[in-house]
Amino acid sequence: MTELKALVEEALFDVRPYVEYYNRLRELVLGLLSEVNGVEALIARLEEEASRVKEPFRTDIRILTMKLRGLGQG
Repeated sequence: MTELKALVEEALFDVRPYVEYYNRLRELVLGLLSEVNGVEALIARLEEEASRVKEPFRTDIRILTMKLRGLGQG
């Protein structure tokens, strides 16, 4: 969990200049951390959330999921 949180914090830091609703995104992601076991599960939950919300927050979520995928592979 600590490793996942560190990865999420790094991703949030990296995407901050590109997202419109940073605080809302951070709150969502940190809330989901207790519900998931890994990066792929977190990405899946974020994609579920993205399907329920409107733009531009949907784009913010997509930007973060792309970053998480990139960091998860590295």
